Amino acid sequence: MKEKLSLINLDVSRETIDNLNVYVDILRKWNTTINLVSKGSITDVWKRHILDSAQLFKFVTHDMEKWLDIGSGAGFPGLVIAILAKGRFTNLQVTLIESDKRKCVFLNEVVRELDLNVKTLSKRIEDCPPHDADVISARALTQLENLLSYFTFHGSFNCKGLFLKGKKIKKEIESVKNIDMFQIKLNASDVDKTGYIIEVGKKEN
Repeated sequence: MKEKLSLINLDVSRETIDNLNVYVDILRKWNTTINLVSKGSITDVWKRHILDSAQLFKFVTHDMEKWLDIGSGAGFPGLVIAILAKGRFTNLQVTLIESDKRKCVFLNEVVRELDLNVKTLSKRIEDCPPHDADVISARALTQLENLLSYFTFHGSFNCKGLFLKGKKIKKEIESVKNIDMFQIKLNASDVDKTGYIIEVGKKEN
């Protein structure tokens, strides 16, 4: 597994790899009764889900305290970030917002098993109060225009948005009416040849 993580230039401890393996084991077990990820992707869970999420870890800095992951589903990318941050970025708390209560039970099971600095909220994103987050992440959730609305509402002034997107992202950017309010940077995915990490910041008024 260490070799797989090296594909995205991520060097982690043996303990972190063990924790990721525990996460994958729990995911495989629960996926037989709850549709957490597709049956096709569970066979290649490391590349399709773990590595795709883990590449966001390169954006973590020691001054970050609040990471908000919206529409967390099975925990990608937020739960992977929390596992990677454990013991290295002790001030970083990850909050997972997931409206599906069954998925939240799964997320809490992983959090308890691995003793992670994670809080889960079983609510719709629209029903949550502003979080003043340092980072907001999302993966395969909704159109960029909606993500930017959540980013504006839940992010601090210096918040960084990190959104994993596919090849249609340029069309999504073109459709955002107030795009000039944001600083947008497209970073090529280290895992998916057609994917991008959309890095977002707020512009000063």
